[in-house]
Amino acid sequence: MSAFWVLMIILCIGAVGYFLGAQRAQGQGAAALADRHDRNAQPIANKLFAHSLPRYHGWLVFIFATIPALLVLLVWSAGTSYMVEQNIRAALPAETTSQSLVVGMVHRVADALDVVAATGAPVPATLDELRTLASAQGVLVATEAQDYMIGLASAANRQAALARTIGAVVSIILALGGAAYAFSRIRLRLRARNQVESVILWTLLGASTIAILTTVGIVLSMLSETIHFFSEINPVNFFFGTVWDPRFAAAGSGGAEGQFGLIPLLAGTLYIAFVSMLFAVPVGLMAAVYMGEYASPRVRATVKPLLELLAGIPTIVYGIFAMVTLGPFLRDLSAALAGGTPFIQAQSVLTAGLVMGVMLIPVVSSLSDDVITAVPRAMRDGSLALGATRSETITKVILPAALPGIVGALLLTASRAIGETMIVVLAAGVAARLTINPFEAMTTITVKIVNQLTGDLEFNSPQTLVAFALGLTLFVLTLCMNVYALYIVRKYREQYE
Repeated sequence: MSAFWVLMIILCIGAVGYFLGAQRAQGQGAAALADRHDRNAQPIANKLFAHSLPRYHGWLVFIFATIPALLVLLVWSAGTSYMVEQNIRAALPAETTSQSLVVGMVHRVADALDVVAATGAPVPATLDELRTLASAQGVLVATEAQDYMIGLASAANRQAALARTIGAVVSIILALGGAAYAFSRIRLRLRARNQVESVILWTLLGASTIAILTTVGIVLSMLSETIHFFSEINPVNFFFGTVWDPRFAAAGSGGAEGQFGLIPLLAGTLYIAFVSMLFAVPVGLMAAVYMGEYASPRVRATVKPLLELLAGIPTIVYGIFAMVTLGPFLRDLSAALAGGTPFIQAQSVLTAGLVMGVMLIPVVSSLSDDVITAVPRAMRDGSLALGATRSETITKVILPAALPGIVGALLLTASRAIGETMIVVLAAGVAARLTINPFEAMTTITVKIVNQLTGDLEFNSPQTLVAFALGLTLFVLTLCMNVYALYIVRKYREQYE
């Protein structure tokens, strides 16, 4: 039985338990009320009044039926995978050198055997037969696999099937037992609401903990690989180097590992982000001022959602637009202006900055609009009462009051621009160079992270480990910008709340 159907059975048991539990609690409440009327409305003990509504009793039965069973099913599935892999490793021939690679091939052979077994065909004796049967079903088997792997894969499939069956039975029995136990505990004075709310509280706490631990895990994984990288490459050469040549040794470098200068990538990242902000900030701020101060409610309700549609367009679409339309247009325009020789490349800082600026307009507009509309109405009314015009009120009162929040919004937008990848790949190219000419191609940190991790490469050389150093550098850069932006926004909110 697959895990999906086990999950469905457990949820069905929980749903039935919910309705039965709520119905029983409601019946006990009705019986207590009838008993009160039988006593001619005489004072009765508190035990005749329900502490919680019937639905809380139902939810308590649902929780006891599902959560323990699902936890057991999850742990059992993880343990099954680990057990099967360890059994495969133990059965490998002694002369096997790369166990991880062989175990992966055994798993792929096992998947192919499952596909063949689903057709009703007998288990093939050789890999040639398996390849023939599996290819007919659209499944490929590695050419490096050997015949002895069929026996290991068959044994692994049998062990996994047996373990899944036992896990399914145990989980279903646990679900039935949990539902029966919670159902038997239903009483009028049972604090079901408190228990349900405690479970919800612990669930929310667990979700927050998972988010925090995920972030910590990502940082620690990057940090460990970065330390490994810096054990082979001098950090000074990385942070202050001006040449990026990770694949081959640069002339005169004296080493075979190449050069990993961060400066060209950092300069390209900041330059492209700066150009995009030059375009996005004025347009976004003016749109925010219009939407917050001049537009009627009807116009605002129509235009603002249309403007924010830009934020929902995938960045790959922006990149294709820059590569196919805007880049060639700017190149041809510069050629027409210069008499046939273009001075703007199709892939350039200007192309990437303009397209990224269009993508950032709704971000700047939405964040700035929220800040502007948060300025107290009394400040507007006071300025207008003193004889100021609407434009004077905006420039002399509203924008200065909203300036800290706007600065924070712009910093958040800049961190978004720094982390962009696909637009830069298609619109700015991959050439790592130092230049101040916006009409030439440059690249960013994110693009080089993608380049260094593309292909079948082992994570044991500086050429691949440098991606983690770049990622950690980018993480620290954007984290500092986000923290500073949140500090400014929080300070602004405290000023007017």
